[in-house]
Amino acid sequence: MTSIRKIYEKILTGQADANVRFDDLRRLLLAAGFDERTKGSHSIFTHSRVEEIVNLQPLKDGQAKAYQVKQVRQILTKHQLGPDS
Repeated sequence: MTSIRKIYEKILTGQADANVRFDDLRRLLLAAGFDERTKGSHSIFTHSRVEEIVNLQPLKDGQAKAYQVKQVRQILTKHQLGPDS
């Protein structure tokens, strides 16, 4: 199992957006203080300090969609959130 800190650093570098597991992205958001609700295959994340809603859906192979990884990176950076938040 990959540590949350390694996942966070991998996402912030932006060099592997197409190679991030959905479960890792989900664990990072939960560690950063997001709340999750599930509706069908969609996981919807909200945070009290973030006005944006993060809506994620995994690919069939368990990977996260690259544009969703980029969206998460932009939100974490904009609101200065991370696993230690």
